[in-house]
Amino acid sequence: MAVRQRIFVALGAAVLALAACSDPENPILMHAASQERGPDEFSILPTRPLEMPADLSSLPPPNPGGVNRVDPQPEVDIVRALGGNPAAAVARGTADGAIVTHASRMGRDDNIRAQLAAEDLAIRQRNRGRLLERVFSVNVYHRAYEAMWLDKYAELERWRRAGVRTPSAPPRPD
Repeated sequence: MAVRQRIFVALGAAVLALAACSDPENPILMHAASQERGPDEFSILPTRPLEMPADLSSLPPPNPGGVNRVDPQPEVDIVRALGGNPAAAVARGTADGAIVTHASRMGRDDNIRAQLAAEDLAIRQRNRGRLLERVFSVNVYHRAYEAMWLDKYAELERWRRAGVRTPSAPPRPD
């Protein structure tokens, strides 16, 4: 019986030694688009179809590293979709500056990424999981943030009660 107890003690010490090898001070952030689950569908950008111009002399000179005529140009596409003049929009520059200015009209913090990373680390350190979850490296990220989740159906009902039309919202799955 003493040999069996020694084996269990040795196995327990080995598990604790392996658990001590992790770095609890700087946990790896969880990314929604992890490379381990497969290809990232958002990294594939469709291009416009290649077209043969009527006059080859109308083609611009080669510009290595420059913009290709079939590359996506979201700013130009937005201006075109809204009925504006794409050439005038490109001449003024991108709309990013105006968007950032409008979004930051109440003030903004240039150090927001570092602040959010520090707050995320603090939340995750307070919610590290139970003993066996820590020993076996079970991901408790979603449970740590569960109190902050937005109930999309309750929010949808709140907006509908306020009189806002939401015709494209999907029904609650039953």
